[in-house]
Amino acid sequence: MVSSNSEFDSVLETLPVDLRDKVGTWLAQDKNPETINEVIRLCKANSLNELHKRFDNRILFGTAGLRSKMEAGFSRMNTLVVLQATQGLATYIKQQFPSNLKAVIGHDHRYHSKEFAEIATSVFLSAGFTVYNLNPPGTFVHTPLVPFTVDQIGASVGVMITASHNPKMDNGYKVYYSNGCQIIPPVDASIAKCIDENLEPWSNSWDSSKAIEAGLSNKKLIYLRNEMLLAYSDKVDNNIIDKKTIREFDEHRKPWFVYTPMHGVGYEIFTSLVLEKVNLKENRDYLTVKEQIVPDPAFPTISFPNPEEKGALDMAIALAKENDISLVIANDPDADRFSAAIYNSHSGEWQQLTGNEIGFLFGYYLFNKYTNMDPEFKKNHPLAMLNSTVSSRMLKSMADTENFKFIDTLTGFKWIGNKAIDLKKEGYHVVFGYEEAIGYMFPAMEHDKDGITASVVFLQAYFEWDNLSKVTVIDILEQGIEKYGAFKEYNGYYVVSNPQVTNDIFHYIRNEYPKNGNQYPKMIGTLLEVCSFRDLTTGFQSDTVDNIPSLPVDPSSQMITITAKICDDEYQKSDSIVRFTMRGSGTEPKLKLYIEGHSKDPIAASKIAKLTWDVLKKEWIRPEVTGVTTSY
Repeated sequence: MVSSNSEFDSVLETLPVDLRDKVGTWLAQDKNPETINEVIRLCKANSLNELHKRFDNRILFGTAGLRSKMEAGFSRMNTLVVLQATQGLATYIKQQFPSNLKAVIGHDHRYHSKEFAEIATSVFLSAGFTVYNLNPPGTFVHTPLVPFTVDQIGASVGVMITASHNPKMDNGYKVYYSNGCQIIPPVDASIAKCIDENLEPWSNSWDSSKAIEAGLSNKKLIYLRNEMLLAYSDKVDNNIIDKKTIREFDEHRKPWFVYTPMHGVGYEIFTSLVLEKVNLKENRDYLTVKEQIVPDPAFPTISFPNPEEKGALDMAIALAKENDISLVIANDPDADRFSAAIYNSHSGEWQQLTGNEIGFLFGYYLFNKYTNMDPEFKKNHPLAMLNSTVSSRMLKSMADTENFKFIDTLTGFKWIGNKAIDLKKEGYHVVFGYEEAIGYMFPAMEHDKDGITASVVFLQAYFEWDNLSKVTVIDILEQGIEKYGAFKEYNGYYVVSNPQVTNDIFHYIRNEYPKNGNQYPKMIGTLLEVCSFRDLTTGFQSDTVDNIPSLPVDPSSQMITITAKICDDEYQKSDSIVRFTMRGSGTEPKLKLYIEGHSKDPIAASKIAKLTWDVLKKEWIRPEVTGVTTSY
């Protein structure tokens, strides 16, 4: 039961002046009984600190769209915030594409995802758009289907309601532009401006059920989930599936891998549509973790719904052990990421592959596929691959050795996807792009990561190596080290109490840490001698002409990348070097560190990566001063 306006007035009178207007505005604009009463309870409990957290600042709209905990307040994810964001987004898109008012909307299975998608649908309909909704009642979709549909129907915008692999009480609002890519600057700032100019709910935005009924009646709302799923599976079939390998699949009649969708939305599309294309049958050819098949927003069998997290694949690995299977594959809850674990016959232990190891394996497999392509095609379409700058440099080393095009980009598939489009326009055959956070992009999904196509490619590569060539994944990794060098990572993060802590750490690095008259620190402690220094926040790079950075600068985010030599005889003899990036997360309260040691010797590469973590912790992070915490 929603509280009365008179109760609103009496509650507001108890608040300090600096909160009264903000909370009053919320209560005047919100029409959701759940969040209205949530705010009333906070006011009556005199929870001033919590109210300040919820209402002092609006959630920031950026290149990642919106993502936060689902609670009442302008800084959280809720129906009003989604409504306001969609009003601004619709306004901006109408300005840019007045003759192409087509919007695609999809949602996953998280709490409130359906509700948020319905209010977004209502707003777009109110703004005069034709809405192509991927969720008939009672259905979910995986995130890649939204950008795929934007491409297929030539829409001007797409919105996916998901928080990907975030905790269960988070949700998000991911925006795709007319080119099928996530938005990049300055588009994000322009959309944010339009949101700020359209905060007052439009007269008919709130009544989503009425808007949806009218949209169905006048053909302005079109459900096309089934058509797009079939088109998607056909594109995977035509662009990803190797028919020769599939014929070998047909002769293999023993379960040889375990799959888990981790309580997410991947099971239906992967098993019923994609694996059917390659004639792989559940229980005959593969097993699925039954406890994790059904989409469940509570994620009851895992503590954190991210395949990268320790223990996330325990149930899948246990099932594999029980059935003498040596491969586990997994998608994250919205099925845009992919992870794998293997039984390492060299060590006799199960091993979860890192995002960078998987990235190299994909690159190695696809390079060898390309070498066998028609010479005339290769002449007119030179090979290209790309990854984000925080990912391993092993792909670059492979490109340098094998003489194909390699590009690195800023973090995120918004950058990888847009650069892939540029390369394709230049005539390159772009077979692969990835980032270390288990995101992989292939020709079936040209502009964004996709865990389903990644699963198919990995299964084909694994089958060819293990069953046809009689080499293991570990053999391939070791061959890569021998040919391209050892690249070993030590990635981790620090949890920060608020974004200002991250800013303070970077301020200390730039302004207080000893530079001895130089523009940047030449030494970090006594062990790291800086060879190159790139600051994409301030716009400085030490090893370019005029010190202009090789990647786009963003003053609103914190990011520094450094290469350094190790001042120790043991490592200097092995030509060891370390490269690391520090950046503030755009979606989580974290300061992230990506460290990669490079050496001829894998052991040395691993040691210098860990050594660098320890040096940075002592010299720059200083947990005893900054209060940050980590499990690493």
